[in-house]
Amino acid sequence: MSIFLKRFLPHILVIIGFIALSLAYFSPVLQGKKIFQSDIMHYIGMAQQQKEFAKVTGKETYWTNSAFGGMPTYQLGAKYPHNYIKKLDLSLRFLPRPADYLFLYFLGFYILLCALKVDFKLAALGALAFGFSTYLIIILGVGHNSKAHAIAYMPMVLAGIVLTFQKKYILGFLLTSIALGLEIVANHFQMTYYLLLLVLILGLAYLIDAYKKKVLPHFFKSLGILSIAALLAVGLNATNIMATQEYVKESTRGKSELTINPDGSEKEVTSGLDKDYITEYSYGILETFNLYIPKFMGGGNSEDVGRDSETYKAYINLGASPIEALEASRNAPMYWGDQPIVEAPAYVGAVVIFLCVLGLFLVKGRLKWWLLGGTILSLLLSYGKNLGFLTDFFIDHVPLYDKFRAVSSIQVILELCIPVLAVFALVRLFNDFLKDEEKLKALKYTVGITAGLAIIFLLFKSVLFDFESYRDDGYIEAYGQGFIDSVIEDRKALFTADTIRTLILILLSSGTIYLFLQKKLSEKLVLVVFAILILFDLVTIDRQYVNNDNFKPARLVDMPYQANEADKEILKDKGHFRVLDASRIGQSQPARAAYFHNSLFGYHAAKLGRYNELMEFHVYKNNVNVLNMLNTKYIIDQDQQGSPIPVTYYTEPNGNAWFINELRSLNSANDEIRALDSIDTKSVAVTTASGFSIKSDVLKFEVDSTATIQLKEFQPNYLRYESSNKNDGFAVFSEIYYQHGWNAYLDGELMPHQRVNYVLRGMKISQGSHTIEFKFEPEVVKTGSSIALASSAILGVLLLLGIFYQFKQRKAEA
Repeated sequence: MSIFLKRFLPHILVIIGFIALSLAYFSPVLQGKKIFQSDIMHYIGMAQQQKEFAKVTGKETYWTNSAFGGMPTYQLGAKYPHNYIKKLDLSLRFLPRPADYLFLYFLGFYILLCALKVDFKLAALGALAFGFSTYLIIILGVGHNSKAHAIAYMPMVLAGIVLTFQKKYILGFLLTSIALGLEIVANHFQMTYYLLLLVLILGLAYLIDAYKKKVLPHFFKSLGILSIAALLAVGLNATNIMATQEYVKESTRGKSELTINPDGSEKEVTSGLDKDYITEYSYGILETFNLYIPKFMGGGNSEDVGRDSETYKAYINLGASPIEALEASRNAPMYWGDQPIVEAPAYVGAVVIFLCVLGLFLVKGRLKWWLLGGTILSLLLSYGKNLGFLTDFFIDHVPLYDKFRAVSSIQVILELCIPVLAVFALVRLFNDFLKDEEKLKALKYTVGITAGLAIIFLLFKSVLFDFESYRDDGYIEAYGQGFIDSVIEDRKALFTADTIRTLILILLSSGTIYLFLQKKLSEKLVLVVFAILILFDLVTIDRQYVNNDNFKPARLVDMPYQANEADKEILKDKGHFRVLDASRIGQSQPARAAYFHNSLFGYHAAKLGRYNELMEFHVYKNNVNVLNMLNTKYIIDQDQQGSPIPVTYYTEPNGNAWFINELRSLNSANDEIRALDSIDTKSVAVTTASGFSIKSDVLKFEVDSTATIQLKEFQPNYLRYESSNKNDGFAVFSEIYYQHGWNAYLDGELMPHQRVNYVLRGMKISQGSHTIEFKFEPEVVKTGSSIALASSAILGVLLLLGIFYQFKQRKAEA
């Protein structure tokens, strides 16, 4: 027992410390409050229908009608059978959100450093440097939870890989399998993809090292073990991976069949996202220094510069009251970089950067090169369109790179690598691998680079930078040149203050190391000093952007939308129809209507591709025939005071389903989507030859006044219609076509149905009276769940065998 305590007690104490720090930073959770996150507010709106369905029926629906006309819930928090790795994840996230993610940041990074054989005290220090990195805190503030979730497990995956290459094959295999399974369950494939890029660099470093040391058999043995672990991790998440892979082909991330834009111009056809969309958020090359000086580029789009600022005085001079001027100066346009929106700088920390540069001189070998390689690659790729030749190469030639947007977010890799190298600078400082003279020489070089750069910025800021933004023209037009001159003065003031701040922190850090080398400070005291410096450096910046003000009573966060008069009026109608919320177009709550109604709009990064194209070509242009075929019964508009009001649609929508007189077969997707401009969708439908094979260009059907088709029952994943027709006919259903899961039944017998009118469902119905049912029965969920169950069972058996083997081996050694 004493051996156990001696070995594990330090780690237990560290973990308890991580819990305490996580709760301390997000202390309002202890009062039952919850953090308000804009992205999560949108998610709540999108997922409300499926949650209500589960609450009422006790079953999961994998389709929702509440947003974008209808779409799978695979990327809306769908819960799958036998998803046991998710249960493990939930167990690890036992703290209230978002303290749970901060705890995972700490824990994952701590495990990585321990795997790299770092002393637990230094590992804990490194975990603080990583966990409090400003970008990682900011994404929690805005609600990028799945991104934070995936980032938190990255270090743990690397730890498993490192252990495997250290010949700890069993432990490495088990940790890699579980950690990668947890990484995938976080469901942010972009972050997992970036992790893969870092793993490739790590693997290359190990390969080169193995070649030099002539231990290639060990390398390939480790590679084989890790490959099996990766397959097992994929199996644990089979349902989500398979469903996502199936869906992504039909989403905006997949290849479009259109070769034209809504304005008729020729469209660049790609298999992924549009290049401009991918690189919209490209990190400015000059913004690199934000990693080192927090408000080098002014901070975020809206900064609080206070009453003593030039911006405040400018508002007063424009005639604003003191209260109005103060409020406006709390949202001053300080950011002067080129990205569209920046909540806060991606600040890694002056102290951490200082130690990282020191590490470049002190750390040797494989470790330094894979960390440096990962840092440089992620920085260069984050520049996006500002380093076009490299970005274009990756978009055009590197598999899957064109499936992800916001290239600046790849900086999560350097935000992981830099703290590791910083910690190893202290490891090398404290051990005897290098002489004190070499350490002192490295310190001088580091101070010369880091402090020298800060001094140059201070002395020559007005020569080097103009502090102007492309957004300034709008302010000049609204308020005049004098106003923006005042804003620029405040940008310079922020730049100067934070550069001096960085310089002071560098001098304090270098002074601490110098005193240690002069035997004036002990190793323990140095650790305490750096813990204080790192916490002060990072937390004071973090708190400017994510603090207690972000928290609200739980009720307001859990139910962010309250029904207004328009919603209440529409909710009286118990039919099945869609709502166009025109009052939210371009506004801050795009998913609001989806919370209450079946909305034409919503908020999602991967909408169904064809539906998105229909919106761009027709819905946004208010095409009446298209709105009718989508069964749009109500429009929420605004009155003169800006309050939402319901307006019954001014023409009769087509209804839930209708028999048509004519089905036209067209040659291409271009023809099909353009045809919706001119046809009467109540009587005519169009399709393409690839979507529905017919012998002639036009099929005609006789529809008399007695022909009816009515919706009798509807749920998100089930619809039942009753039809009566004296003739053979063709019905169009105002439901979004999705071939992977929706099955049509005629009087209980499975029947084929087709895509018509670019996005809707169509079906031949023979004469007479019939019952038509649509059921969402995705095979991918059944297949994936079986694979997940088998993978979980295999992992469970291997885990037990691994524990038994380790126990037996330790007993034999004793």
